[in-house]
Amino acid sequence: MSTFKAPKGTYDLIPPYSAKYLAVRDAISGPLRLSGYGYVETPGFEDVDLFARGVGESTDIVTKEMYTLTTKGGANLALRPEGTASVLRAALEANLHKAGGLPVKLWYSGSYYRYERPQKGRYRHFSQVGAEAIGAEDPALDAELIILADQAYRTLGLRNFRILLNSLGDKECRPVYREALQAFLRGLDLDAETVRRAEINPLRVLDDKRPEVQKQLVGAPMLRDYLCDACKAYHEEVRTLITAAGVAFEDDEKLVRGLDYYTRTTFEFVHDGLGSQSAVGGGGRYDGLSEMIGGPALPSVGWALGVDRTVLALDAEGVELDIPPTTSVFAVALGEAKPVLFGLVTELRKAGVAADISYGGKGLKGAMKDANRSGARFAVVAGDRDLAEGVVQLKDMESGEQSPVALTDVVALLRTKLA
Repeated sequence: MSTFKAPKGTYDLIPPYSAKYLAVRDAISGPLRLSGYGYVETPGFEDVDLFARGVGESTDIVTKEMYTLTTKGGANLALRPEGTASVLRAALEANLHKAGGLPVKLWYSGSYYRYERPQKGRYRHFSQVGAEAIGAEDPALDAELIILADQAYRTLGLRNFRILLNSLGDKECRPVYREALQAFLRGLDLDAETVRRAEINPLRVLDDKRPEVQKQLVGAPMLRDYLCDACKAYHEEVRTLITAAGVAFEDDEKLVRGLDYYTRTTFEFVHDGLGSQSAVGGGGRYDGLSEMIGGPALPSVGWALGVDRTVLALDAEGVELDIPPTTSVFAVALGEAKPVLFGLVTELRKAGVAADISYGGKGLKGAMKDANRSGARFAVVAGDRDLAEGVVQLKDMESGEQSPVALTDVVALLRTKLA
């Protein structure tokens, strides 16, 4: 056994379980690729200030959870705890907002890092697929992203998830609500850290999961009562478009999400089969984030869906994904037939057929065990006598039937059978 183990709160993805993660990533990104979203990939670490400004200095992510480091040159970096700030930084740096019509539509997939207390569904290293629509203020974009996420989940076979929806207002109406909420919070019996948070970003106190805090929040002023007419109209149009698409959602007046940059539309996907870590994804509109990190005004909206938690949600519902076997044809070479069958496997791969061959000089019994373990639909078996006759034995691994096939015909025949 190796002396080393994966760090606490992390995991290794290994076959065959890793195939489910790949299938989830493909399913989530599929609707995005069909809707004008192009792929973007950013570094695993960024300037600390990018997240301090964008995510928010009062958030747990910045104050407690970021992995930070100082380079030999003295630069302060952080492993990325989320994707939106990095993607927006990359879009601004590449001047994508100046290249043509807006919005700039981008999707991404990668690993993210937060120093948290590990538990099922909450890791220190986790995987997400995200999407961002940068540079346009349009309720249809908000609705589009919610609908695409819903479509992705339903394509995977998930059914028992809920969409929570809220509006956080904008720079016109939220300050008024902020003052009213702060006045209410000052009258509560809160610990020093929560009091500090209430002064910096009081909306985040509403997101506090501790029962002793939630109990005191009964009767707190609600944001819906402070929304300006423009925000009310915007939110109602988002709701109308989602409803027209046949996507069910629940209004959640306490939904604020854990990041400071959200404005107006905010939403979350939750699955009740996951216990305390019920959120499988979420997002919202972040109209001021570009200016926060030094860019021009670029109203934007996006989401990130957790691959890890989506897999757990599939497991909770007992959903089995239709994942094709990694090998369709397995070659078993006997005697001196190895070079010929190795060449045949290469031809099959070039023809787009997933093929493998037994290695290590095993006999027929051991090689056929390899063929069974591979999950291959067909086995191609050949020895010296077969090759002398110009044939191979093609075995159907499901029925057990075996018949000779001319070596020159086997690639075309297998492509037809596997089509």
